[in-house]
Amino acid sequence: MQVTRRRNPIPTTSAVHSTSLSSSSLPAPHLENGGCWIEGSFDGSAMGLELPPGPLVRCGSISVGGFIGLGNMGAHMVRNLVMAGYKVTVHDINENTMKKFSDDGIPTKQSPLEVSESSNVVITMLPSSAHVLDVYNGRDGLLANGGHLGPWLYIDSSTVDPQTSRKISMDISRCTLKEKKAYAEKPMMLDAPVSGGVPAAEAGKLTFMVGGSEEAYLAAKPLLLSMGKKTIYCGGAGNGSVAKICNNMAMAISMLGVSEAFALGQNLGIKASVLTDIFNCSSARCWSSDTYNPVPGVMIDVPSSRNYDGGFTSKLMTKDLDLAMASASEVGFKCPFGSQALEIYRKLCADGCELKDFSCAFRHYYAGKDEN
Repeated sequence: MQVTRRRNPIPTTSAVHSTSLSSSSLPAPHLENGGCWIEGSFDGSAMGLELPPGPLVRCGSISVGGFIGLGNMGAHMVRNLVMAGYKVTVHDINENTMKKFSDDGIPTKQSPLEVSESSNVVITMLPSSAHVLDVYNGRDGLLANGGHLGPWLYIDSSTVDPQTSRKISMDISRCTLKEKKAYAEKPMMLDAPVSGGVPAAEAGKLTFMVGGSEEAYLAAKPLLLSMGKKTIYCGGAGNGSVAKICNNMAMAISMLGVSEAFALGQNLGIKASVLTDIFNCSSARCWSSDTYNPVPGVMIDVPSSRNYDGGFTSKLMTKDLDLAMASASEVGFKCPFGSQALEIYRKLCADGCELKDFSCAFRHYYAGKDEN
């Protein structure tokens, strides 16, 4: 078979919405990472992907039908999907947010159930475990059709506890498809939380940590890469959520450790910029020192040099640490550093810093000074 690589320009919104969801008419997504589409199927060989042959990975089988949750992250993810050539129907509890998407020509629905009824794949990006459970299992939720589902694949990119991810996955596994698909015998779910924050969501450079069946992961990979730069398969259901809460716990502990060291150095008479240079060419080098430095004035274009505005809030870090500590308790595992980090971020939130970037611990907990 002759293979032709096509690098189509990104379609306009109007062009996207004039297409159907069929594999024969859906525009070929523009893939910066070198993937291509062959006779309606995604070819990942240029990216080193080993995707199974057959209809499972056909363009039509992974086209997005629905996206629920249009907050700071979800809104950018939807727009990247549209720019990649997917037709998307959206829902959010905020009517003003939905109107913005409707004004841009993106169809909206009034409930998760309505989204489900017009979709073959649904992505959710929600604030908490409670929101996820309500959207899936609540009244007019995604699974409110008596166990007979239209979508063959559900992808939850929310940051939630692994127990919630596994419960929803189990609930979906007990359901059947309304119509049999050539590429799926039963509905499947992936938990696929992300790393990178709002800037990466906007730039389409998220990292997805994915749990669930490997078959579903391979089918969804091209779709995820239209919103991100990297996907990592973590194993079975809930393992994506495990990876996310462990990553964020380590990130919090690292940030506190670096902040404490910088504040100590200042009190002992050394400038934070000098310590930063030392850390970044020594064994203390880490993301918190070389990419997201917490000391105001040491690095530009990071929250610490914007009065800790923007970025990943202390409130969200507290939420994620709560998830990690609750999950640790479930299995009887002690996390002394994680527990201490949670105490510190709870105090920061109580002291009025809940909307400040989590690196604000340097100033507001350790009383560190700006770099002059």
